[in-house]
Parts: sequence; C-alpha cells; structure tokens
Amino acid sequence: MAMNGIITKWFEDKGFGFIKDENGDNRYFHVIKVANPALIKTDANVTFEPTTNTKGLSAYAVKVIPDSKYVYIAGERVKLTSIKSFRIYSEDVPADTHINKENTVLSVGTLMNSIRPKSADDANNMRTLRKLAITTMHGTEIVFTEDELNIDETVKALKL
Repeated sequence: MAMNGIITKWFEDKGFGFIKDENGDNRYFHVIKVANPALIKTDANVTFEPTTNTKGLSAYAVKVIPDSKYVYIAGERVKLTSIKSFRIYSEDVPADTHINKENTVLSVGTLMNSIRPKSADDANNMRTLRKLAITTMHGTEIVFTEDELNIDETVKALKL
C-alpha cells in the first residue's frame, strides 16, 4: 500500500536519506530505490512503498513528486501529462540560421521574398543543430533547437 511522505534529510554524497511518512515516522531510503533520483531534494513530496529492514522502517519504489505539473521550455508552457513522447535529433542547417520565436509566423509572401538562392560559398557554411521534438497527446509536435534551450537539462525535466 503506497504512502505519501516528505524527504526530511538527503545525504547526496552518501546516496541515502530519510522520509517522514504520513504517520510522522522516519523512514530510511536509498537512491537506488528512487524512480527519479534527479529530483531528490529536502522537503520534496514523495510517494513510496513502506517496508522494514534490519535497521527499522524504510521505503522503496520512491517517486519524487515534481514541484510543477508544467515544464517551461523556451518560454512555452508544456503540461507534463500531455507529453506523449520526445526525441532528440540533429540537423545540418546553414550556419547563419537563427530562430526568433516571435517572427516564426511569417506570411507566405514575406517568406518567399526572404528565400534567396544560396551562393556556392554559403552552401559550405553548415552547422549541426541539435533539436528536441516533443509530441503531445493531441498529436501536436513542438520542436525546439539547442539555440533556444539546453536540450540535456530539458530532457532531464521530461524524464519524470
């Protein structure tokens, strides 16, 4: 029967800590028993399965409850529960590619005028851009580039 609790002490260097459970009892937990260890911090709310070991009360199958149900990615609020999947990929883009979210909605006319034939010179100035594509439950795909956000940090937030 799962219980709720709060992390009261966390010794990161030792990889263990204590949870105060619903009854006010302290329970020992170890980092390997935590589903999302990146979120462990003092005062974090958790759910866990209560058990007893040789040292007394302990907890396993610990899951840290994130502070927020939303993750903010490049200023866009994405509901964690609405994220179905995500993938990271790399794409070669012209070196001068710069994305400005405010100007992404361009009229087709403006867009056509801004597309100029690439000279042979420009064609060589390519760079590899890492991108993060998030697919929501509604089937919408939102793509962010590493110019807009720290992809690795964002993925950590998504793997809750």
